[in-house]
Amino acid sequence: MKTTLMVAAAVVAAFTAAASAEPVKLRIQWVDAPGHTTPLIPEAPKEIYRHYGKSYTVETMFLAGSGPALTALAAGEIDLAGLSAQAIALAVTEAKLDIRDIGQQLSGDVPGWGGAGFWVRRGEIARIEDLKGKVIGINARGSTPDANVRVMMTRHGMVDGKDYQVVEVRFPAQIGALESKRTDLASLIPPFTLLAEKNPNLVELFKAGDALGPTETLGWVGKAEFVAKNRAALVDFLEDNMLLRRWMYDPKTRDQAVALVAKITKRAPADFAEWVYTRKDNYRDPEAMVNVERLQKNIDDLKSLGLIPAAIEAAKVVDMSLAKEAAARLGTQ
Repeated sequence: MKTTLMVAAAVVAAFTAAASAEPVKLRIQWVDAPGHTTPLIPEAPKEIYRHYGKSYTVETMFLAGSGPALTALAAGEIDLAGLSAQAIALAVTEAKLDIRDIGQQLSGDVPGWGGAGFWVRRGEIARIEDLKGKVIGINARGSTPDANVRVMMTRHGMVDGKDYQVVEVRFPAQIGALESKRTDLASLIPPFTLLAEKNPNLVELFKAGDALGPTETLGWVGKAEFVAKNRAALVDFLEDNMLLRRWMYDPKTRDQAVALVAKITKRAPADFAEWVYTRKDNYRDPEAMVNVERLQKNIDDLKSLGLIPAAIEAAKVVDMSLAKEAAARLGTQ
């Protein structure tokens, strides 16, 4: 009997060990490529990774913006969400989530780098005040473009739903919606800003930086419990993502990265060759470091304008220890 129990225990232990060796599946939300690197992760050459398929794998999930991503995170439908400063604050104050921002995805309107813009039809709207009674296109509620629009309109005495109407339009459809007069203001990010610059019928009304200045546009945010439980896999994930960033920006391999973006977006490589992963693009920190001071300013500005009910202390939700550990492994390799 004792021997039988010992054998059974050994079988259970072996099964448990095998199960624990299975890679952690990270369900990660994304909005657009190449802004988000998430859709590139499963498709990038595996030789640039060290841990993919071993300690973790990635399941990508498209959601139109930080608002839907926050809802999915709260519901347990995703593990890591790309959240804006606005959504991070709302996650804590409204959704009552214990969250951790473990890494920067991108920052917008950082001096010397690219960013988003808000465009109108030439000759129809010359000032922010001219948007009264108009329809404004954003990608999703709770997103950084949403925050930028609300900041600018609030500064000019206009209230969402009363003085103007907001509609959600996917980034690739923003120019079409503006040209067809379904919207009167389009929220554009690269490469759509570059396409708008070449269209004589469109003109930029204001830049994202005119609203909030430089922004911590997106961070990788997960529930604190998930981050703690899967810390080792997440450090591996961040290390591999740092390698991915090096690969994207390396002049020797950038053409491969451009080709991959073209494949994923089903667009021509020429649409990206001029700007993606250059200083015309948004800023991506090589070691995925969140600029806590910038994030705090974004949150405080949103609160001061009444666009979020309460501010939070950004440092309490940002955990850079995982990214620092990953970066330390890589060193200067």
